[in-house]
Amino acid sequence: MRMVDIIYKKREGYELTRDELRFVVEGYTKDQIPDYQVASLLMAIYFKDLSNKEIFYLTEAMMMSGDVIDLSDIDGIKVDKHSTGGVGDTTTLIVGPLVAACGVPVAKMSGRGLGHTGGTIDKLESIRGFQVEMSDKRFIDIVNRVKLSVIGQSADLAPADKKLYALRDVTATVDNIGLIASSIMSKKLAAGTDAILLDVKIGSGAFMKNEEQGLILAQQMVDIGEQAKKNTVAILTDMNQPLGNAVGNSLEVKEAIQTLKNEGPQDLKQLCVYLASNMVLLAEKAKNIEEALEMVNDKLVSGKAFEKFKEFIAAQGGDLSVIDDPSLLPEAKYIYSVKAKADGYIETIKADEIGLAALILGAGRESKHSVIDLSAGLILHGRIGDKILENQPIATLYTNMDMKLEQASSIVNGAFCFSKEQVQLPKLIKAIVSSQGIKNM
Repeated sequence: MRMVDIIYKKREGYELTRDELRFVVEGYTKDQIPDYQVASLLMAIYFKDLSNKEIFYLTEAMMMSGDVIDLSDIDGIKVDKHSTGGVGDTTTLIVGPLVAACGVPVAKMSGRGLGHTGGTIDKLESIRGFQVEMSDKRFIDIVNRVKLSVIGQSADLAPADKKLYALRDVTATVDNIGLIASSIMSKKLAAGTDAILLDVKIGSGAFMKNEEQGLILAQQMVDIGEQAKKNTVAILTDMNQPLGNAVGNSLEVKEAIQTLKNEGPQDLKQLCVYLASNMVLLAEKAKNIEEALEMVNDKLVSGKAFEKFKEFIAAQGGDLSVIDDPSLLPEAKYIYSVKAKADGYIETIKADEIGLAALILGAGRESKHSVIDLSAGLILHGRIGDKILENQPIATLYTNMDMKLEQASSIVNGAFCFSKEQVQLPKLIKAIVSSQGIKNM
């Protein structure tokens, strides 16, 4: 088998076989095929696209390029959740305890963030003493005992995806639906869970900017999951404004604690309850979504989900005094209030611009080597549809670099657009995609 023949075949629009895609993935992972040939193939794929069969074969080859986690020693149906990313996306910290409190095991491997804020692992490391690295045995033991554990993603999990993504990033081939779907699903399948819930974000703060793109990506990922014999459901959710009010690692942990006490922002609470309910349904702990919603709401209102969160934090070495008193979380030296320049109703909040402001304040990483400031970020004081008066605070900025406040403040002001007329609230949950098809909400 020759790489040049595979490139030619795809360039001409023909379908590649399972063996050909496995040859490419294995050869590139082992440094037997040079960058320039794989870059050429990626560009051919970008223009000619991949068939459903090719997407699955590519996903399968990337999944098999490294470790495939065996979670068979964990009792019950294991359900994983993946978000395609957004601004203020704190859902894992809330959904995990909600689902675990319903008796569903959540064995989650999460990554660090690259971009406007940290990933789930960075957020959890805001909690003093919390351990994200542990042996497989301890990980499984915690899930069996607590029903929830979140650890750092292994470097050996789908290594082909990491290598291919880096090449896609520098060859302008990132935004191809088939390549995106196979990248996400190769890691989810390698993580070893029985069922997968996908939170596909749509809007200015998401990778998918419109609902049409989001539906195509969701359908592709559901198809991959079903071909891999994993019950898979995707939920399309709005990211035209940040989720919740907090953007930044320790700030988002505080908001997660508030939400688990049934006191958090309404949109964050609504989405987390809905995601958790679908995970409970996938785990066959409820007969229908109505029963699952009732079960999850009970765990939230009764305080059992918050107690499960504390149990999870303690099991991984976290200091519970930080959970009982969130003021002990990392706090920034400089705090600055951004005020509205005129009266009006908030018409839009450009989530991508809010994310950029958080990055400038120190909450994220511009490269994988950047050092993240766990205390940095911002709190929003308005949502789309809210009436704001001139000089009323619309955001509070937190940073340890006072020279960044002016730039971040300017970006935040530009992210808020106002209307003299009342504005309709955007729909938070847009559609559900499953093997049964698409259901609009």
